[in-house]
Amino acid sequence: MPDLTPLLAFRWSPRAFDPSTALNPDEAASLLEAARWAPSAGNRQPWRFAVGHRDDETWKRILVNLPPEDQRWARRAAVLLLAAHVTDAAGAGPARQAGAQAAYDLGQAVAHLTVQATALGLHVRQLHDLDRAGLAADLDLPADVRPAVALAVGQLGDPLSLPADLLTAETALRRRHPLDALLLA
Repeated sequence: MPDLTPLLAFRWSPRAFDPSTALNPDEAASLLEAARWAPSAGNRQPWRFAVGHRDDETWKRILVNLPPEDQRWARRAAVLLLAAHVTDAAGAGPARQAGAQAAYDLGQAVAHLTVQATALGLHVRQLHDLDRAGLAADLDLPADVRPAVALAVGQLGDPLSLPADLLTAETALRRRHPLDALLLA
């Protein structure tokens, strides 16, 4: 395997978070700063984040808009973030194209945030299955801000604390497609 920076090689998306640890303000700011410096088309930076620290109102509003099966483990995360993007990118061409670009740019910002978390010894798990309309209402988001993904962030916890149905997935070896399978002919 070619050399890969440890920040990418050791990145992992656990469900077992330590419920006794919190992110300090510098760590949270560092994650958002990493997202801020992500590349974006025309430097528009169309991403927006709602940050909830364990048990504050934002955290609770994000948590209740996750599926019950994810709430079981996400409630142990130190921080829950909502990552969203602005859908009205002025001057970016047709609205559909602008929305697709904004979503792509948000993905870059989330990737940067995730790598920064790894550098800080933190873990991030992304959740795509969420109640977007509920989040928009509960967080009173502007009409042009589209919720995309929730992020659970924190220190690694004990996998044995997970429900039995999640333990196998949590402790299984990580698998990736071989590189050849990802290349277009």
